[in-house]
Amino acid sequence: MYTFYEEPGSGNCYKVRLLLAQLDIPYDRIHIDIRKQETRTEEFLQINPNGRVPVLRIDDQTVLPESNAILWYLATGTAFLPGERLQQARVLQWMCFEQYSHEPYIAVARFIRHFLGKDDDPRLPELTDKGHAALGVMEKHLQGYAFFAGDRYTIADIALYAYTHVADDGGFDLSGYPAVNTWLERVAKQPGYVEITE
Repeated sequence: MYTFYEEPGSGNCYKVRLLLAQLDIPYDRIHIDIRKQETRTEEFLQINPNGRVPVLRIDDQTVLPESNAILWYLATGTAFLPGERLQQARVLQWMCFEQYSHEPYIAVARFIRHFLGKDDDPRLPELTDKGHAALGVMEKHLQGYAFFAGDRYTIADIALYAYTHVADDGGFDLSGYPAVNTWLERVAKQPGYVEITE
């Protein structure tokens, strides 16, 4: 059975929990409290020298860190990852977008406001501007597609959903993104869906 090391409020950890639930895969959970620096303990650094969650323990000798790598591993051979080469590349395209153009701004703003309780952090204006730029790219795409890798729900949607659906925690008003909101509703109706707080 898998063991999943996570911080429950983290969107990156939620991505993996959502896919595990939708695949109906049993697993053990270990809560790692990042605010208590539990990712920096000697014990945890032996599991992931990068000192970050999530981490999926596959067996006694094998661990896999990084949320999107875990998603890819779990989704391979399932309906959540297309088998066709170009469609796989489209999934990867949006997962890279999530990590480089979306998560660094929307997730960080959320952490500052929601977890640290700081509304006056000097980084917030830039984070907000760049987060809205990412949301704009998503809105434009979703005006023509039901999901990110065409008309099929994949791990690209899971990756982008995790922090988008709680973007208001970071001060992002999503009312100006109707296609994004429709997509959020569509994702929340997928079989096996679980809330971030579960």
